[in-house]
Amino acid sequence: MRIGVDFDNTLACYDGVFHRAALERGLIPQDLPAGKNDVRDYLNGSGRGEEFTELQGYVYGARMDLAALYPGVLDFLEAAREQEHALFVVSHKTRRPLRGAPYDLHAAARAFLEGQCGRYLAPDSVFFEETKELKIARIAALDLDVFIDDLPEILTMPGFPTRTAPILFDPDGRFAEGVATAPRVTRHGSWSALAAALLTHPAPRQ
Repeated sequence: MRIGVDFDNTLACYDGVFHRAALERGLIPQDLPAGKNDVRDYLNGSGRGEEFTELQGYVYGARMDLAALYPGVLDFLEAAREQEHALFVVSHKTRRPLRGAPYDLHAAARAFLEGQCGRYLAPDSVFFEETKELKIARIAALDLDVFIDDLPEILTMPGFPTRTAPILFDPDGRFAEGVATAPRVTRHGSWSALAAALLTHPAPRQ
């Protein structure tokens, strides 16, 4: 099986990361809740939306060390490789931030993958595309059997290949109702659930 996976918020988890980075830069009060949306809403609400845009570039470029893999990712990748499935990462990511320092976001993401799960992912199986349309085209060109993403809009975009099964990774249950009516899309809330659904013998947790 040829398995494709998105990067941000599918492999890479940013829980609490934007809060920590915003505190480093003195953008928010210490007692603000730790969610990314809380940071975004605080800055937008105080007329500082551009600072949040710049913060995103800072996180995705300079502070990927604050991010982590979602629980169960390594177990999934290990089991997939043992079962000789082909693994690919396909992500929509601009090379440079829209605002702020000109970090190479592709290089930062590749370094994260190499450090976290490089033993399971070959460098030439990782693709970062500048637009959503190019991401969809890459998924089609790779002739994937399944593609896992955290955004329903990607999985239901015009041009998403009909032969590729669209799978939504939804750990917070944000899309439980909407996806129920979306044609073809199946939803899972954890990587252990994805392993149980897709892999013959998921690797045991160490």
